[in-house]
Amino acid sequence: MRAYYSPSQSLASPTYHPRSPLSSLLLQSLSLPRNPNRAARAIARSSKMEELAMTKPDDWHLHLRDGDLLQAVLPHSAKHFGRAIVMPNLKPPITTTTMAVAYRESILKVLPPGSGFDPLMTLYLTDNTSAEEIKLARMSGVVFAVKLYPAGATTNSQDGVTDIFGKCLPVLEEMVEQNMPLLVHGEVTDPDVDIFDREKVFIETILTPLVQRLPRLKVVMEHITTIDAVRFIESYNEGVFSCGNVAATVTPQHLLLNRNSLFRGGLQPHNYCLPVLKREIHRQAIILAVTSGSRRYFLGTDSAPHERKRKECTCGCAGIYNASVALSLYAKVFEEAGALDKLEAFTSFNGPDFYGLPRNSSKIVLRKSQWKVPETYTYSSGTIVPMFAGETLSWLPCDN
Repeated sequence: MRAYYSPSQSLASPTYHPRSPLSSLLLQSLSLPRNPNRAARAIARSSKMEELAMTKPDDWHLHLRDGDLLQAVLPHSAKHFGRAIVMPNLKPPITTTTMAVAYRESILKVLPPGSGFDPLMTLYLTDNTSAEEIKLARMSGVVFAVKLYPAGATTNSQDGVTDIFGKCLPVLEEMVEQNMPLLVHGEVTDPDVDIFDREKVFIETILTPLVQRLPRLKVVMEHITTIDAVRFIESYNEGVFSCGNVAATVTPQHLLLNRNSLFRGGLQPHNYCLPVLKREIHRQAIILAVTSGSRRYFLGTDSAPHERKRKECTCGCAGIYNASVALSLYAKVFEEAGALDKLEAFTSFNGPDFYGLPRNSSKIVLRKSQWKVPETYTYSSGTIVPMFAGETLSWLPCDN
């Protein structure tokens, strides 16, 4: 018998309702258009939909790890996604183009036979990254972005940035010239700042001054968790690119779970991630944003596998493994919001449009068919517990 309460009990957490007072308040505060009557009709139509064919999605924020863990998790992402932006926070971190090319080769070697999955590589920004390295990254044809981790913000981020407006400024200026996006883990690491406020403070003290200083820099605020992040994205003026210069990725966990999910029935280590889950009002704000049809938001699972023992211990790792269930969960969110007609843009169009890449030509089908999430996935070094382990989901991704 499992020692920990199932993370999937959060399936019963409150979801968006088009007539709820909280939703009305959020609509006013965010200036996000939604007609309650139209939303109610859309929910009714969604409940009758049995199959949804759409362009194959991409994952614009993915942790694949390396070694036997890479081999264990890669097939899940390769099955459901055409491409993925692969995070560079390995040990040691991927700080150079040469390292990124080598990491990409190691991924390609363990792809399932016949897979067309394309890993899009990133560099790990440090105080010592050079402008010349950005030029090499662009010329490589395999590096598509640079990741900003404030030092100490999350897993393997100890080598991250400490001086963004000093040592890193020449690099950021070169990124503007090379049209290289900056991917931001948007939290301050000051221990005096409450962990639930760190995204808001980051926006106020770092991100807003950064985009004001470099308005042509393409910025993706990753795994947004707060109404403050939604307000920031919505308030930023459209730039010279088709989707503007500022966008955001959104995870299944931040759409489906709030901070109660960390403690309901006991401490829930498999619901612990960074940025940490927030209040219900923040979750609803993010749902309203991504289901509004705005092109500024796109799929980024932040799927982050850890061996089970590294989660269920006295100092557990941050990260939720969701690669195998992500599409089913996104469909659940959009269906409950009466916005299944907007799911394809979020999963398959907005990301490549922002990056200036072609949309995938292949298709995937989501069928209204119940399936049970495995309790664990076993690999040579242990087991991985997926998001909503043991629960039954209603949408099943299938090859076209």
